[in-house]
Amino acid sequence: MSLTWSYLHFSACTELKKTLDVSTTADIWSANNKSFMGVTVHWIDADKLEDIFSQYGLTNDKVTACVTDNGSNFVKAFKEHQQQQVESEEEVEGDGEVEFTDLHSVLTADDDTQHGLCVLPPHHRCAAQTLNLIANNEVVNWLVSNPESRAVYRSATAKCSALWTKARRSTVASECLEEVSDRKLIVPTVTRWNSFYNAYARITEMPLTDINSLCTQLQIKCMNDREYQFLKECCAIMKPFTVALDILQGEDTCFYGTLQPTLEVLMAKTLVMKNGLSQMTTGLPEVIVGAIKTRFATTIDSKDALLAAVSLPKFKLRWVKEEARRDHIKFLLTTECRSLTTEEPTALMPDAPQPAATSEDDFFSFDSAALTTFSLILNLHELWSLKHS
Repeated sequence: MSLTWSYLHFSACTELKKTLDVSTTADIWSANNKSFMGVTVHWIDADKLEDIFSQYGLTNDKVTACVTDNGSNFVKAFKEHQQQQVESEEEVEGDGEVEFTDLHSVLTADDDTQHGLCVLPPHHRCAAQTLNLIANNEVVNWLVSNPESRAVYRSATAKCSALWTKARRSTVASECLEEVSDRKLIVPTVTRWNSFYNAYARITEMPLTDINSLCTQLQIKCMNDREYQFLKECCAIMKPFTVALDILQGEDTCFYGTLQPTLEVLMAKTLVMKNGLSQMTTGLPEVIVGAIKTRFATTIDSKDALLAAVSLPKFKLRWVKEEARRDHIKFLLTTECRSLTTEEPTALMPDAPQPAATSEDDFFSFDSAALTTFSLILNLHELWSLKHS
């Protein structure tokens, strides 16, 4: 046991000496009259990540992207190990002299020298987690800093939390709830922002008189009209946000081409909600849209994301409202199609069966004018015609 521990300790120290930056977590606890302290060290080894790709034959020209969360360790690792753009001939012309490289020094270089040669594929941040961050950071920060919403936000959410705690811990509370309402309260999950929305929405579905009747029975402070109105407005504003989050967390139909239309529709539907709001929530829709544009800045103007969206039969160009942008995307698509090398197919692919209507279909409600604006080239016959026209 002691030899094993010594080896592990030596190996850990050796690895940590090679690492420039780490993050740590610490915890203390007690058990059986003994006290313990645990410290965990975290770091991203870009070389190991590259080795994993290599072991499975996943070269950089094959891996289009690697999706991770927004953790600073991942962001930094991929930023430092991205493939450098090749300079143009005009930039490297120089004075025409030949430069010689010492082959012996290259072959005998140590690991530290070779470390800079590690190249990782393009990095994409998880869209669903990014939306979660917007809800938990930008939205909450605005609510607690805005003078019109700060006090009512804290008091309303505190009373909701008291209801959830009682409902979770007390069978008497559950019985009281059944007497007041035929629906149970939803207790939110910390790691899922949508669960908080569902929990608040469930409370606002109950009449205020029923909520206060329940609060009285459970000896909780009653909710006033201002707090109730605040919760209803917040739920109305965030409803498109929750639908978009569910779409981007999907497993069966969530393609990369879904991202751009989802963000565009989300921003449009959120801005529609800015009319008719009270002073408590005026400005919140603009904050949400601004946060989306900031966090998804590289995605919104990404050529790959645009082509993925318009080549998805479900969307085509239906989600693009501006004529100039629509023309730009048409140009990108036709240019990309002409660069393809395809052979004329012998038969058309059969149409895939259409799934039943869902809340996702309600979210993507495009007007009829946009539906017929432009018919994209989607089957292989038309792609072949474009290539040889």
